[in-house]
Amino acid sequence: MEFIGDLHIHGRYAQACSKTTTLEDLERNARIKGLHLLGTGDCQHPLWRKEIDQKLTEDENGILWTKTHFPFIWTTELSLIYTQEGKGRRIHHVVLLPNKEVVNQFTDGLLKKGRIDYDGRPIFGMSSIEFVDFVRSISAEIEIIPAHAWTSWFSIFGSKSGFDSVEECFLDRAKYIHAIETGLSSDVKMNRRISKLDKYNLVSFSDPHSSHPSRLGREATIFDLNKLTYKNIINAIRIGEGLKGTIETNPEYGKYHYDGHRNCNVTLSSEESRKLNGICPKCNKSLTIGVEYRIEELADREQPKNVPHYKEVLPLHELIAATYGTKSLTSKKVQTIYETLIKNFKNEYDILLKVSEEEFKKIIHPKLSRIILLNRENKLQIKPGYDGVYGEILLDNLKITDKKQKALFDF
Repeated sequence: MEFIGDLHIHGRYAQACSKTTTLEDLERNARIKGLHLLGTGDCQHPLWRKEIDQKLTEDENGILWTKTHFPFIWTTELSLIYTQEGKGRRIHHVVLLPNKEVVNQFTDGLLKKGRIDYDGRPIFGMSSIEFVDFVRSISAEIEIIPAHAWTSWFSIFGSKSGFDSVEECFLDRAKYIHAIETGLSSDVKMNRRISKLDKYNLVSFSDPHSSHPSRLGREATIFDLNKLTYKNIINAIRIGEGLKGTIETNPEYGKYHYDGHRNCNVTLSSEESRKLNGICPKCNKSLTIGVEYRIEELADREQPKNVPHYKEVLPLHELIAATYGTKSLTSKKVQTIYETLIKNFKNEYDILLKVSEEEFKKIIHPKLSRIILLNRENKLQIKPGYDGVYGEILLDNLKITDKKQKALFDF
């Protein structure tokens, strides 16, 4: 059976996240998106944990179920800030846990190291090496996945505080790391240009800061499992058995794909910023170096090898907003069209990946239909994101030679 899972989630107690998110919201929007499985997120936070205990019921396989039979597994994300090799490090890790008993031990252990009540994504001063030892002292079934592995500020390979390899970060504990999260600003092809990463499986999750469908499930991992159990999920992540592939956004969409300075409105490719020695041409300060630069810096292949199965699409809200010339993903116009599509078709993933142009005809304007299909074919041009700014779809630059198709773009 195919299960599409988004396991890097946050509740409303995580900083910089929506204060209105509930488990009910997450379930409802996961079903709309086409997801079959979610992580709880923030499972050690006392208030979010209280809601999990009240609203979800754990089975004997480590799966938590809502009353309307939607599954979650125990997950969280932690921020580790420490010094290693004389350099300050700020690394985020996604953590998957097998059951309530282990979560209790994990939470009790964290309480001995610091506070867990001020943020759903708490900060600790231990190194990634110490964190592995801490986790394994509780249970070998806890899985650590370096989060959004290339993001500039808080990741294992990030330009601001990261490392050049998994082994450099974890030393001999690297044998306990089995997968890395690609993050919005990179995809599986980019990661497979680096031979050192061949031994690690690649997973994608969305790290949404709200439960809105434009954020939830924009990246996800596809599992092919004979039964939904925590053990089967972990086996898929660890040894690839049942790991079918990923759903990714185009990496240019991510907020740290290119180099740049948001305050200076400067955005540069890795090639352009190298010519400037990483210095902003406006303010003469160091640029925020993005993911493309770091990939080029570490890649030892011109072309990727052993690329796993993946599908690359932008969220439907982004496509509707771009088609109708609005920057607001929550405008009445965008939401009305989105709801019309969901009402007529099964879920957002089906709309993005399966519904035919013929089926769209009676439902939406042919221009939007065409944009959805071009998105599916990865033929949309995107102005790359940089320094915390999302990428932007550029419809004005579409090269459409067919006269009938071109006419569709004249509203």
